[in-house]
Amino acid sequence: MIRITLDTALKNYNVSRYELSKRTGIRYHIIDNYYKNKVIRYDSFILNKICTALDCKIEEVIEFEKE
Repeated sequence: MIRITLDTALKNYNVSRYELSKRTGIRYHIIDNYYKNKVIRYDSFILNKICTALDCKIEEVIEFEKE
């Protein structure tokens, strides 16, 4: 199972969802869906913008768990 761990990443980098929205230019609603792990189809463009804004690796934003 793939899980978005944006909540943890934002906590680690001390960045709010609003601040991330401003840094990336992505609407707050979309950031909030990633934060709450409500996304069904992951957009590589958005994930790239998030990682660039946080200056982090993708592994800090996505987690894979075997079922």
